[in-house]
Amino acid sequence: MATGPAFDDVLAAAQAGAAWAFEVLYRDLSPAVTGYLRLHGALDPDDLASETFLAVFRGLVGFSGDEDALRSWVFTIAHRRLVDDWRRRSRRPRLADDVDDLPETPGGDVEDDVLTRLGTETVHRLCAGLPSDQRSVLLLRVLADLTVEQVAAVMGRSVASVKALQRRGLRRLRAELEPAGTPRTGEAGGTAGAPLAARPAMTGAR
Repeated sequence: MATGPAFDDVLAAAQAGAAWAFEVLYRDLSPAVTGYLRLHGALDPDDLASETFLAVFRGLVGFSGDEDALRSWVFTIAHRRLVDDWRRRSRRPRLADDVDDLPETPGGDVEDDVLTRLGTETVHRLCAGLPSDQRSVLLLRVLADLTVEQVAAVMGRSVASVKALQRRGLRRLRAELEPAGTPRTGEAGGTAGAPLAARPAMTGAR
C-alpha cells in the first residue's frame, strides 16, 4: 500500500515550489531515466539526467495530467536530451530502417506477453545489441512502463512505426533467448510470465 501524499498532492506541491515534492518526483523517476540514458550510451548519463530534471522542474508549473502522463512527459524530455547529446558528439547510433509506412499486423497481445516474460533485467542485458530505435522502444516499454501510444509520442513516430520496431526488436531478442531454452510464447511447457515490477507510487519524503 502506498504511503505518503498522493500523486496529485505531490504534483501540486512541486508546482508551488515545495522542495520536498521535487525530491519525491526526482527520487521516483530518476533511476529509470538515468538507466534509459546509460543504456543508450550517453557520455555522462547522470549529467544528462540532471539536465532532464532541470527542464522538468522549470516546466512543471505548466504541466497537467496524471502520474502516467507525467512519466511520459519526463521521458519525452529525456529522449530529446539524448538526441541532443548524440548530435553534440556527432556519433549518433545507427537507426533502424524507417518503418513509418509499414502496415500494422496482428500480434500486439503476444508481444506484450513477451515483454512481460522477459522482465527488466533481461531486457537491459539483451537490448545492448539492438539498433538504436528498437532499443528505445523496448526500454521505454519496459523500463519506463509506457504504452505503445506514449512511446510513439516520446519518439515522435506513429503508433504503427513503434509497433513495427517492437516486433523487430522482440524477434531479435527471441533469437537470443531460444538457444538458451526459452520456449516460444504459447508453446506447451512455457512458464506463465510474472508481471513487470510495479513502478513505485509517489511517496512522501521522510
